[in-house]
Amino acid sequence: MTSQPAPFVIGIDGPSGSGKSSVSRAVSIRLGAGYLDTGAMYRALTWWCRHTEVDLGDADAIIAAALGLPLEIGDDPQAPTVAVDGTDVAVAIRTSEISSLVSTVATVPEVRVEMQRRQRALIDDIAARHGACVAEGRDVTTVIAPDAQVRILLTASEEARLRRRSLEVHGATDDAAIAATRDQVVRRDRDDSTVSQFTEAAEGVTVVDTSDLDFEGSVAAVMDVVAAARAS
Repeated sequence: MTSQPAPFVIGIDGPSGSGKSSVSRAVSIRLGAGYLDTGAMYRALTWWCRHTEVDLGDADAIIAAALGLPLEIGDDPQAPTVAVDGTDVAVAIRTSEISSLVSTVATVPEVRVEMQRRQRALIDDIAARHGACVAEGRDVTTVIAPDAQVRILLTASEEARLRRRSLEVHGATDDAAIAATRDQVVRRDRDDSTVSQFTEAAEGVTVVDTSDLDFEGSVAAVMDVVAAARAS
């Protein structure tokens, strides 16, 4: 009897606007892998805290919300779903309000411990069911899945990241749109960097700089790293 190949895990980390989510979904689709957006989990928790009127200045209350978070997250890269207590929040968690508040929730150390525990369990489950999992977000390459077969730090210049996020959020890249986006990108990265290392690659993590790459080029660069790992 032939043995089944071991589940294959690809972890992708990087700063805001580097293309983590869109590139990770495309790679998942091309590989036929399951997909996990770990950042969406923190956004969902932030939405839940707002929905249940948790005081975001009360760390203990946020921790309690994290421990009891009734989260369901889908693994289909073509239509990733996020629901909290039966409510579809996939759109709601992408609002500017949630974006501006998520670091307040995500930088509570005990919250990170709980979310990382859930994320490890989800990665194991998704990889077992699909044969492979592409997981993206903070800490994936270092804390959550340090033994993943592929670990990538997807990065880009601040200018490129601001331009991409501005186009995504505001549909424009003029000076006003970029200025409106700067807080979400620069401040959030600064806040998150107090509890997560995502600006420099850890040992064994491959850096893919997408500053001068278009979307297809970015996906191809990641696929090349995956192909090399599978061939080794």
